[in-house]
Amino acid sequence: MGANLSSSFADPNVCSLVGSLCLQPSPPPPRTKPGLGDLPESCVALVLECLNPSEICRLAKLNRAFRGASWADFVWESKLPVNYEDLIRRVFGDGLEDKLCKREVYTRLCRANTFDGGTKKAWLDKRTGGICLCIASKGLAITGIDDRRYWNHIPTEESSFNSVAYLQQIWWFEVNGQFEFPFPSGTYSLFFRLQLGRAAKRFGRRICNTEHVHGWDIKPVQFQLWTSDGQYASSQCFLDDPGKWNLCHAGDFVVDGTNSSTKLTFSMTQIDCTHTKGGLCLDSVLVYPIHVK
Repeated sequence: MGANLSSSFADPNVCSLVGSLCLQPSPPPPRTKPGLGDLPESCVALVLECLNPSEICRLAKLNRAFRGASWADFVWESKLPVNYEDLIRRVFGDGLEDKLCKREVYTRLCRANTFDGGTKKAWLDKRTGGICLCIASKGLAITGIDDRRYWNHIPTEESSFNSVAYLQQIWWFEVNGQFEFPFPSGTYSLFFRLQLGRAAKRFGRRICNTEHVHGWDIKPVQFQLWTSDGQYASSQCFLDDPGKWNLCHAGDFVVDGTNSSTKLTFSMTQIDCTHTKGGLCLDSVLVYPIHVK
């Protein structure tokens, strides 16, 4: 039997058959269908340009192609205000726009960025693409602010600046403000953020001391607004609802984009000296695109 086995391996025909079987190539793997990952980044970027920022960020998690396309400058430049370079220079200073890609510029502008010595904050509203601005009480000209018999700056967690101006009592109430800023085109509203009473915490619960609140129901407070291109708005209201922060609407103004920046002047007054008024917290002045609530 051993002889027969050895002779079969010695047979050249058998060896040729075994060799051909060993050298035969393996069948090719089945072809896979193309998927989203096979799309060119340039094509994906054109699609992302039509989406809003939150949708872009969600799709960037799909695969490498979408992630790379989400960093394309033209995708994010379409989400930025036309004058975003002026905004960057005003808020961050010169030179930063050349160091950041457009996605990083958008991300930074969407934060509440503090500038002008910590007295102002500006950020981009993601929904409307407009700029929001907040001016602290320390950035306003308040009559009598240096006399502690009338006004005090008190710390609080209820302000984004961690401090509000508190009025104990005064005869002549007047608050003025002025600033220049490169607002993008659009319609904006200006508000004063006010509260009657002084809030505090006791045993972990919020309480409001209304001891000094008086005089605001006798005559209304007047709000006025002027712009550098000649617009004017005014309003007036009685202050009420102690213990709650209220946004008092001073007026609206329109930015048409013809000027590089808009200068605003505004005031809040109650100068009837027949009576005193007091117990008011002044937090800040806010400027919002008109459609932001």
